[in-house]
Amino acid sequence: MHDAIRSMLDRYSCESHDERVHDLREILQEVALLGLWRSKFFEHAAFYGGTALRVLHGLDRFSEDMDFSLLRSNSAFTLADYGDALAREVNSFGFNVVFEERRKRQGSAIESAFLKANTYQQMISIEVDEELLRDTHPSEKLKIRLEVDTDPPPGFDTETRYVLQPIPFAVRVYALPDLFAGKLHAVLCRRWQMRVKGRDWYDLVWYCRKAPSSTPQTPGNADAPVWRPRCRRSYYARGPARPPDERYRFSGCRTSAERGRTVRGRPTRTGNLVP
Repeated sequence: MHDAIRSMLDRYSCESHDERVHDLREILQEVALLGLWRSKFFEHAAFYGGTALRVLHGLDRFSEDMDFSLLRSNSAFTLADYGDALAREVNSFGFNVVFEERRKRQGSAIESAFLKANTYQQMISIEVDEELLRDTHPSEKLKIRLEVDTDPPPGFDTETRYVLQPIPFAVRVYALPDLFAGKLHAVLCRRWQMRVKGRDWYDLVWYCRKAPSSTPQTPGNADAPVWRPRCRRSYYARGPARPPDERYRFSGCRTSAERGRTVRGRPTRTGNLVP
């Protein structure tokens, strides 16, 4: 086993087969981020979503997918350009994964791909106990899905944060207020009919605990921190598309004091709805 992977495994307290599989998946996600960094991916895209919160902000829940957004719209973007570098980086740490691009659905702005591996083989590579290995089926598959939004909403901010394992490297990620705005949109607008996504509410509570002090800004306190999320467009929406005059893209979730007055029912320049 690679020494860096052994060090990463030391962070976990494994008590079952499922826990060890989750540990393995999380380690593969972080090594995949390293591969994307080496291939200059973060010069063109930013990390967001639940896995970004776990890796970069310490969210204490498992997240399966890796979500990214281009910094600028590019319909010609393809993850295949990074597939070889990504698989090569992960395999250099003793794993055996295959990159597989997923065909984009017509009209979709989401580019998808998978890192696939045989779970049994990867469990052997990280030297799990024989008892846990017996609980792993020889043909069990491990998949990590990567998704890139190739037509991102405008107005988001990004920042650079650092991952220290397996080696130190930098990741461009959505700023926390923008991540929060995306989660609010998922909570309010995700079309799951009567099914509730428990992870959305869990994350929302986590965000509320992380929010900075809401000290109001006044002329004598202009530098007070303000929690000002910006809503990102959601691609979770399902069902038939709404009419063009109802398709709006949120560019800002502002307080009532920040919203401009409307003119004949239309938002002004400081309004928060943009067609």
